[in-house]
Amino acid sequence: MAETAEPAPEATATAALKVDRFDEDRAFRMLEWQVNLGPRPAGSEAGRKLAAYIKARLPRGRYENLPGGLRNVVGEIKGKGKPIVLAAHYDTKDIPGFVGANDGAGGTAALLEIARVMRKTKRPKGAPPIRFVAFDGEEATDDSDFYGTGLRGSKAYARKHAKKIRELILMDFVADKDLAIPREASSDEAMWADLRAAARKVGAADAFPDAEQGVVQDDHTPFIRRGVPAIDLIDFDFPCWHQTCDDLTAVSKESLDKSGETVIEFLRGR
Repeated sequence: MAETAEPAPEATATAALKVDRFDEDRAFRMLEWQVNLGPRPAGSEAGRKLAAYIKARLPRGRYENLPGGLRNVVGEIKGKGKPIVLAAHYDTKDIPGFVGANDGAGGTAALLEIARVMRKTKRPKGAPPIRFVAFDGEEATDDSDFYGTGLRGSKAYARKHAKKIRELILMDFVADKDLAIPREASSDEAMWADLRAAARKVGAADAFPDAEQGVVQDDHTPFIRRGVPAIDLIDFDFPCWHQTCDDLTAVSKESLDKSGETVIEFLRGR
C-alpha cells in the first residue's frame, strides 16, 4: 500500500501547534495497521483481530459482549464520580474493498493515542474517570428498534450505562485531509464551546470553525436520547464517505494531530 504522508508540509503544520503531547506518527501507524487488515465489518475475523489490538492498548482493557457475537472494547483511567466517555467505532461498512481509513480507523487511532497520553498525564485530585469505548456494529444492520440500522454497540452501551455517565465525546471523522469540523446540530452547545476553546489553546482553531452542520445520527445519539450531554466530532463534508476512496490517500497526520491535541486539552480541563 502506497505511503501517503507528505513529510515536509505535515512537519510544518504540526510544528504550528502550541503543544506536543499527541504523537501523530504513532497514531498514523495505528491507522495504517487497521487499514492493512482490509475491510473490518462487524463480526468479521478482521474485526475480531482489531478488537484484540484495541484491548491490548487501552488502560484496564476489556470486552463487553453484544448480541450477535459483536463486542465493544472498553478501558478506563480511574477517578472520582461519573466518568467522561471518549468513544469511537472500530467496524467498517460492509462494502467490498472498503477499508475505512477515516471512517473507523481514524477515530480508533486517535482514541488509542489519547488513552496513552492521558494514562501518563497527572490529573488534579478529584478529577473524573475517563472511560474509553470502541464501539462495534456502528455500521451493522439491525432493525430491532427505532434507530432502524446500525449503532449496535452504542445502543447497547447506552442502555446499560447512560445513567452513570457524565458526558460523552465521540470521535468519528477526525483524520480526513482539509479537516474542518463544525458543530453537529444535536451536539451539546456548552461542551462544544469548551472544545473550541481547547482547540484555540492548542493552535488548532481552524479545524473547529464557528459554524454548524445538520443533525447526524451517530454513536452519540443513543446517549443524547437518554439525557447524556454529548458531542460528535465529524467532518461530514467528506467526499469519500462510504466509498472505497476512503483509504490512506484521504487522511493525514496533521488532521489526527489537531483532533488529538484538542481532545487532550478538553479532557485536561474537565
